[in-house]
Amino acid sequence: MAWSGHRQPTFTCLACQIDPPELSWVRSWGHYKLGLEKALHAFKFQRHDFLARPLSELLAELVGGDGEFDAIVSVPMHRTKLRRRGYNQAELLAQALSREVGVPSRPALLKKILERQPQSTLNRVDRAANVRDVFQASTSAAGLNVLLVDDIYTTGETIRACGRELLRRKALSVCAVTVARA
Repeated sequence: MAWSGHRQPTFTCLACQIDPPELSWVRSWGHYKLGLEKALHAFKFQRHDFLARPLSELLAELVGGDGEFDAIVSVPMHRTKLRRRGYNQAELLAQALSREVGVPSRPALLKKILERQPQSTLNRVDRAANVRDVFQASTSAAGLNVLLVDDIYTTGETIRACGRELLRRKALSVCAVTVARA
């Protein structure tokens, strides 16, 4: 998948050259290290939800004038995990980005129907199997150009699974933005 980061050239990673995802493009603002890693960790695990707005401004840089989107959708969290954590950081990003770029946030377009192990605990091969058939898109995705939002892109398996499901429900296109790429 071609991805670009802040002040980074666009390139396609080896895994995506071998097995290209169906998404039109994926862009990440920066690398998941140093200050950005600390900020995202605080945002994700310490309820520093005030970071949603400045992080969404970074994502808005990535979207720029590339494409007209009908909907912004976050990578969903299973309801059990959502109850435990109390919030979905990707949804906070999507809502803030929606306000930033004037495209409606439509979280109901995609839901996570199965709870499995956290992706961060698995290797690349196991990550793909772990997200297989766990997302369900609404038939309302049909005919829409969707922008998918998440905080971190590691192997891309979660983004792939979400995009595949939205396209299965006849979304016209799916693009994705993340704050960081590991």
